[in-house]
Amino acid sequence: MKLIKPKFWKTKNFISLILYPLSAVTFLINSIKKFSIKKTFEIKTICIGNIFIGGTGKTPLAIEINELLKNKFRTVFIKKNYKNQIDEINLLNNKGKIISSSNREDALLAASKKKYQVAILDDGLQQKNINYNLRIACFNSEYGLGNEFTLPAGPLRENLSVIKNYDLIFLNGEKNNKKILSKFKSINKDLKIFEGKYKPLNLNKFNLKKKYLMFCGIGNPDEFEQTLIKYKFNISKKIIFPDHHKFSNIDLKKLNYNASRDNLTLITTEKDFFRLNKAQRKNIKFLKIKLEIKNREKLKKILISKL
Repeated sequence: MKLIKPKFWKTKNFISLILYPLSAVTFLINSIKKFSIKKTFEIKTICIGNIFIGGTGKTPLAIEINELLKNKFRTVFIKKNYKNQIDEINLLNNKGKIISSSNREDALLAASKKKYQVAILDDGLQQKNINYNLRIACFNSEYGLGNEFTLPAGPLRENLSVIKNYDLIFLNGEKNNKKILSKFKSINKDLKIFEGKYKPLNLNKFNLKKKYLMFCGIGNPDEFEQTLIKYKFNISKKIIFPDHHKFSNIDLKKLNYNASRDNLTLITTEKDFFRLNKAQRKNIKFLKIKLEIKNREKLKKILISKL
């Protein structure tokens, strides 16, 4: 979904309350989906998704889970082929094998035919007709749960109560959000909750004495900025684009002009960098990050036990 999250999603306010009755449409759609006939595939499946729209760390988590399992199983990423998400497809393709299709079921059948043992799906929790072996819901520690309303009044794709049906919950980001952890436990005290933080892998490529112009078109630009600040980058200016923004040559000319005028170095995310063509990448640096998972070995044991 290509968007910049509206500010009224953060709290219960006049606009969100006015829109709240329209959330009945989301409730109806989700209720109908529950009656879907579930299909089971020969290949084992791990679905990593979210109910909070955008910027929850699905793709970094998919990459880390692949790292945990690839020495024991023949793994493959499955990513639905949305035209505006070619950045994520390219990023996953750089980290392992991937099958991308307009239909997740077709991709899973293709993966089975190719004798892969475990499919790691980046997104897909709202597709209720697939009987996943493991379902993981991601949240961001900074954004939390927003106003806890479903679309369009709030940022949730489904009612928060659905998390009791998922196997694992991931809370990713720099903030220690005890409030959201408490909320999760009030829904289901037995929920298995993991936390992850973003760790740069290529800090040695940067001169931290320089000043930077940060730009990105991702679901959670605030988290990227907080990571840069944590690792002592001097961010003099930032330009935010909608999630999955396709950068035009005009965009790049403006960015380079702003950077050159103020003697700044352009920095973006790895995901945004992969969205640029080779000519556009000139003079642009990207921060390569990994999701550092707390209790990593415990997670590995749970994953293997489910497969």
